[in-house]
Formats: sequence, C-alpha cells, structure tokens
Amino acid sequence: MANPDALNQQRAAKARLLQPTVKSHLAYTLLCALVMMVMLSLLRLALLVYNREMILDTPASTFLEAFVNGLRLDLRLVVYLSIPLILALFSVCAMAARGFFRFWLTVVSSIALFLGLMEMDFYREFHQRLNGLVFQYVKEDPSTVMSMLWYGFPVVRYLLAWAVGTLILSMAFKGADRATRPRGPFSGGTIGTRQVAPWYSRIAVFVVCLLIAVVAARGTLRQGPPLRWGDVYTTDSIFANQLGLNGTLSLVGAAKARFSEHRTNIWKATREQPLATQTVRDMLVLPDEKLVDTDTAAVRRDYMPPADKTLPIKNVVVILMESFAGHSVGVLGRPGNITPYFDQLTKEGLLFDRFFSNGTHTHQGMFATMACFPNLPGFEYLMQTPEGSHKLSGLPQLLSARDFDDVYVYNGDFAWDNQSGFFSNQGMTNFIGRNDFVDPVFSDSTWGVSDQDMFNRGLEELKARENGKPFYALLQTLSNHTPYALPTPLPVEPVTDRGSLNEHLTAMRYSDWALGQFFEKARKEPYFKETLFVIVGDHGFGNEQQITEMDLGRFNVPMLLIAPGVQEKFGVLDHTVGTQIDIVPTIMGRLGGETRHQCWGRDLLNLPEGDKGFGVIKPSGSDQTVALLTGDRILVLPKDMPPKLWQYQLGANPGGKVIPESADEAALKQKLESFLQTATKGLLDNTAGVVDGVPD
Repeated sequence: MANPDALNQQRAAKARLLQPTVKSHLAYTLLCALVMMVMLSLLRLALLVYNREMILDTPASTFLEAFVNGLRLDLRLVVYLSIPLILALFSVCAMAARGFFRFWLTVVSSIALFLGLMEMDFYREFHQRLNGLVFQYVKEDPSTVMSMLWYGFPVVRYLLAWAVGTLILSMAFKGADRATRPRGPFSGGTIGTRQVAPWYSRIAVFVVCLLIAVVAARGTLRQGPPLRWGDVYTTDSIFANQLGLNGTLSLVGAAKARFSEHRTNIWKATREQPLATQTVRDMLVLPDEKLVDTDTAAVRRDYMPPADKTLPIKNVVVILMESFAGHSVGVLGRPGNITPYFDQLTKEGLLFDRFFSNGTHTHQGMFATMACFPNLPGFEYLMQTPEGSHKLSGLPQLLSARDFDDVYVYNGDFAWDNQSGFFSNQGMTNFIGRNDFVDPVFSDSTWGVSDQDMFNRGLEELKARENGKPFYALLQTLSNHTPYALPTPLPVEPVTDRGSLNEHLTAMRYSDWALGQFFEKARKEPYFKETLFVIVGDHGFGNEQQITEMDLGRFNVPMLLIAPGVQEKFGVLDHTVGTQIDIVPTIMGRLGGETRHQCWGRDLLNLPEGDKGFGVIKPSGSDQTVALLTGDRILVLPKDMPPKLWQYQLGANPGGKVIPESADEAALKQKLESFLQTATKGLLDNTAGVVDGVPD
C-alpha cells in the first residue's frame, strides 16, 4: 500500500512543478499574442481573397504594404486583449491562473474571429470596415434582419468556420500554456536553482512591460496623437488602405461614438457662426429667392421661379429606385444591358449624370429626397431620432399647403426606419405597404412584395386620383436589396458574368424591367401628360472599382426628369452636380408659384450662368468622413485628418486622381464645414423647417 505522505508529496511536487515564473509568464504572454496576431493577419488575408475582384491591376507590393500597416493596428488590439496577462505580473498566484487566461483569450479571440468572418460580406456589400451600421441593423426589427441575413448570406458556413476556428484557438492557447510551463524540481522557495522573483522585481518587469504595451498600443513613436486610421492610408489603392484597418477596433470606435451620452459624433463647430451662416447663404440662395426670418433661420427664403422655367404640370411622382447605381446604367457608358428600360426612358426626359445620393442607405435617401435635408454626422438615422420629429421643409410640407393629395406606395413594412411615423409627421396621409397587397405576383418573406407588384399598385393609386385634386406620390422599389428574392420565372435574363455582383445586377435588371412596365402603362393614362416624374436612386452600391476615398460608386445615382416640355426647355443631358436635397426645390421650380421653403438644396434648373452645382455627401454608419463635390472635383474631409482634393471621372472610364495643390482648397473646406455646421445648428435649434418649432 502506497504511503499517503509520499503521495501527497508527489502531488505537491507536481503542482509546484507547474508554477510559472516571471520568465515563463512573459513567454506565455508573447506566445498567446503571436497566436492572436496570426489570426488577425489570416482574417485580413481572407478579406482580401474574398473581395479579390477589387484588386484589379493593383501590384502585390501595395497589398504587402497594407498588411504591414495593418500589423500596427492588430498589435493595438492584441495589447488590449492581453491586459489581464500583463496585470498578472503583480502576483505569483495570478500568474498561475492559466485556466482563466485560456478562457479569457479564447473568448475574446473568438469574438474577434466572429467579427472578422462577418466583415467579409459586410465589406463586399458596403465597401467599409465594420462600423455603426452593425448597431443600426441590430436595433431594427429582429425578425426582418435575421431573415435578410439567413437568406442573403452563407450563415451556416460562417457559423461552422467560427466554431472550428474557436476550437483551433482554444487548442493553440492550451499549447502555449504547455510550451511555457517551467521544468525542473521544486524545493522551498526555488524552482530548481531559480529563486521565485521578489515583488519589487515583478513590479520592475511590469513597468517595463507596461511601457512596451503603451508604445505598441499607440502604434507610433511620434509625439502627439497615437496611430489613427488615416495613418494606414499610405497607398494609391483605396481597397488596400481600407484593408490595413482593423474591423474590431473600427466597431469599438463606432460604439463609443454612437452610444456617447455627450453626442461626440455630431459635427462640432469649426467656424464663427456668422461667417458660416453667410457662407451657406452664398452657397444656397438663388437670385430669384429672398431671405426671410434671417434672425432665426439660416436659409429660409421665398422663391418665385421665372415663368419661362416652369412646366405645364399638375402632379408629381417621385420614383425612388433601390440601389440604382450609376456605374451599372447603360446610358452612362456601362456595357451589359442592365438598364435597357431606363436607358430608353432617357430619350424622353432630362438626365442628370453627375447626380449623387446624400448617403449610402435608404433612410438617408428618403429624408434627403422628400424632406430636402442633408445627411449629417451624428444624424444618419434622422428619421428615428427626436430631431426627426421636427417639421422640415420638404415636399409633404410644401404640397400639403397647396392642398395636394398624396400617396406613398412601398413594397415593405412602413415600421422599418420609422417611415410611417416620420412621413406622417411631415404631412403625408396615405400609405400602401406590404400588408395592403392582395394576391401579389411574388412576396418575399424578408422585405415584402416584388417591384412589379409595387408598380402595379402604384398605377392603381395614381389612376384613382387623376380626376381629383393635384397629387404627389412616392413610389419606392425594394427588390434590388439583399437577399435579392425575385419572381420565378424571371422576366429578364439573369446576369452571369459579373462574379459576386451577379445576384445584385440581376435584381437591378429586374427592377429596371418593372420600371419600364410601369411607364408603358402610365403613358396611356390621362394624368401622364400633366405629371412630372422624377426617377432617382436611393443610393448606389460598390463595384470592383472605388473612385476616390469616398467611393463614388456608392453615391452616383443618375436622376431623370420626365414631363411635358422638359426637353424643349432644358435639353436632354445636364452635367450639373446635384444631390437628393436638390430634388424638392427643383420640383417646386417646375410647378411655379411662390414657395417659402428652407431646403438645403437648390433648383438645379434655375442656377446662375456658369454655376456647376455642388453636393455634400457622407456615407452611412459611424464613418465621419464628409465630402463636397463641385464640377469634376471632390474635396474629401475625414474626421481629424487633413482634407484631400480629387479630380474624378464617371461613365465608361471611371477613375480619380489626387490634386496635390489647389488655390481654392481652403475655400472649398470653408464651404463644406460651414454647410455641415449650420445645418446641424438648424436641426438642433429646430429652425430647419418653414416655421420654427419647439424641440421635443
């Protein structure tokens, strides 16, 4: 029978054998950090491979530079995740808690792995690293979001990859534990011949490690601010520059901005307000407009368009096309026959080819188009914020004052993005949504009925109003949205030669077909000859080529005006730069009569001679980059970074190049900052509408 004392001594010796030293703990920390760095680099490689269509002719050396840049941001994240291990240097007992460390590192690394896997399709869809859009989608209707994800993305494949990856990480951290355990007999206060490090020695090591960690987290040895996202923008490739970012850190930064109690994500004043206000007035107020209420309102004015600039119209129909990107429109130079019906329609209307969405998501397209208010930093989801309850100077406000009837026809649910709440507060009264369609041709379980169903119901609603009061209508499509659920059989040929964009472009071709069917039928109705039709995209979408840091493919959405006499008075093609906030004043200019408004856009068909137009744009989510477009140039202003002026080109040969020095760069920056500052102030003060109100 074994001696109990001997067994206890063996157990104690075995336990002491596993006691770590400072040296072994440092080795364990470094080895675990290496595991996480390798994981993050592999995720970056996966992001590159998954979106390889965007590589185009970029040399491999550029992406190597992006990977080197990315290592610094990855190291920052690894330092943050390793803080418990660094703090453990204070205590021998804490250093011995390898089980806890393995658990902690596995959990946090698994989360980073999950985000990295999710980011591959997120980037393909939005051409952005993870940002505040994640929180916006989580906030929306869970069933719709889950349905969109389930049917639109390879969820099972990602979950399996995540599970396998987490298991590999757990095994790697366990292997690091075994590889760094001290060896040798233990006796008293020593391990072999090594003394256990005294407390002051451990503190000295901790201080050294802390200094190294701080430098690593800063990512730079320079004085001043630590490594910023713009510091990895060192190449000529926008894709490579974005590849150098770290999605987890981007998402954490977005969370801090979005949930800040101090609204740190709104635009901060950078100019003296009187100067900013006057700058904006110079930008917006036309010769035929007269400012009113100048003490309280920035750009409230009375507008009487010249009689020769009006059209013989009675009604207005705005058609907001989901994801109608200019880079895939045939009449703008894109091959592939994606939009043959829209291309044909341009022969009877006026096309604006340098037209842009104010944001990159539908909600921004809706309030910019109908409420003529810009997409501002901190208010990207204006329709869902308290400020969204303010009365804005949009089409519902202006035409309800003229006793117009109205209708809003939409494939989906008006609860999404708070559409019913926002637009009913603005003055719309009639809403036709997914639950109002009877026996639709096709109904998607995620979003609603098909575009042809929406347009058919729109025809019915317009016909019902043709003998009554003047009317305005908003018809909004939805089929060209993930998961691209379309009727079977398809009335169009599917796109098969564009790789990852095949589904998207097939849906765009289908939406274009539905638009063509609508006009074939509407043209036969009496109201057609007295109606202004405005066709525009709610936003674009990214393709293989990014144009400037702002990725103009996600913003360029051609606008087409169809109305009696429009070509005779204004021609067939207009290169004036405009955005969705110009739509309402342009509509009011064609209707004629005096209008008091405070639109943050202008009547594009009544600009002074030589005016090239301008537009202020900003992407969705927490990305605080803003830009000012005018002519063929765009000034891009990232947050906390110097501006950069580009010359861009759209059409068949899109591209962009940086203008290193320009005499008017400072003036453009002043205009951009003044516009954002003054619009933000007007929104917060509730003076951005026709009549001042009291903020809710």
